[in-house]
Amino acid sequence: MDRDLRKTSSTEISNSSLGIFMKDIFTVTELTGAIKDFLESGFGVIWVTGEISNLRRPASGHLYFTLKDDGGQIRVVAFRSAAGRIGFDLEDGMKIVCRGKLNVYPARGEYQLIIDAAEPKGLGALQMAFEQLKERLEKEGLFDPSHKKNIPFLPGKIGIVTSPSGAAVRDILNITGRRFPSIDIIIAPATVQGTEAPMEICDAISDLNLIGADVIIVTRGGGSLEDLFCFNDERVARAIHSSKIPVISAVGHEIDFTIADFVADLRAPTPSAAAELVVPNRKDLIERIRRLKSRLINARGVSLRELENRLDFVVKGLRDPRGRISDLRIGLDDWYIRLSGGMRRTLEMRENGLLPAHRMLIRLTPGTRIRELRRRVENIKKEMDVRTRFYMNNLKGMFQKNMSMLDNLSPLSVLKRGFGIVRLSDGTIVRDVAMLAVGDSVDVKVSSGSFKAEVTRILKE
Repeated sequence: MDRDLRKTSSTEISNSSLGIFMKDIFTVTELTGAIKDFLESGFGVIWVTGEISNLRRPASGHLYFTLKDDGGQIRVVAFRSAAGRIGFDLEDGMKIVCRGKLNVYPARGEYQLIIDAAEPKGLGALQMAFEQLKERLEKEGLFDPSHKKNIPFLPGKIGIVTSPSGAAVRDILNITGRRFPSIDIIIAPATVQGTEAPMEICDAISDLNLIGADVIIVTRGGGSLEDLFCFNDERVARAIHSSKIPVISAVGHEIDFTIADFVADLRAPTPSAAAELVVPNRKDLIERIRRLKSRLINARGVSLRELENRLDFVVKGLRDPRGRISDLRIGLDDWYIRLSGGMRRTLEMRENGLLPAHRMLIRLTPGTRIRELRRRVENIKKEMDVRTRFYMNNLKGMFQKNMSMLDNLSPLSVLKRGFGIVRLSDGTIVRDVAMLAVGDSVDVKVSSGSFKAEVTRILKE
């Protein structure tokens, strides 16, 4: 390991570099070069702590800032390659510990520290990177509940993104196999630790979206913050957010939280809990269906009995028109019999009244009697015609009146007058607006047919 400042005394540095100053007069360039050689060779790799100020990020990707404390300051440079290896964002006012080498910039005669590593002082770099990424993604809205997709109640195909040799996938397969054996499981293999893990996880999520799984579980077992850090990667977070398929995050133990947990549509505390959340128990479903079937049969029976009672009530309330017509026919026959009997009695009375005349006519000449009889017969005939028409007109009027009354009582006649019969979808006749609700679909029967309507407004009188 290179020497650091804490292990190198000033005496050793002076003795080892004394020869470079054995000259009477220096040019500026010579003096600057001597100092550069002295510092760069004498100190080697050192660790320095201080507070960041004047941080600059030019387009080149390098980082320039000043590291200071209460008694002094030093310029610091992190070239692009080194800046990319720092796992968190540097900020003004942040206290850090950084590693690097002293360097003298001859053009300005200034010395600076060129670093290749840094970490926050008092807070681990990984934790700092986690907090910074969490805050930035939350501001972008990736954690917003409005973006969360619903997890299907009974998925037909479950995709699992994890290591195929890990304990997490075995736990999920055991639980899903016990709870609902017929559900298809697709394992999209990915390493869940290390530098290659984030891209493999993203590719696995993309593949499952192409295959068409119903839900995706991104999972692995417990571990340290370093072990789980691939699930704190921004690329993984955006892949989960962009997924068209609902994603469940089940990373580590219940106390472990990752960025993937916040972005996912549902967080499960453990891989086993994820399996229980996504797959219902088949036995419980069968029992629930059995109970619902029993309730449906009972409810249907009650509904049928209510309909039968209503039908009986309607049948009793509506008299058959044919019965009324039969009654009228019988009444007409009765009137006819009574009319015929009356006419016979009248004729008999007339005949009895004609007997004296008949006797008188016997005494008359045959020609006179014949004329008298013809005259009387004509009178009787006319009287019979008048009476017959009178009785028949009376009977006809009564018949028409009864038929009109019967027609008025007929439901069809009511419909012809513009009324309608309104029924609910189950056939119940609507007798009160209290039986209706806005949005109900009803069947309306009119004289020429029927049509369906939807209740948009209810007015009570």
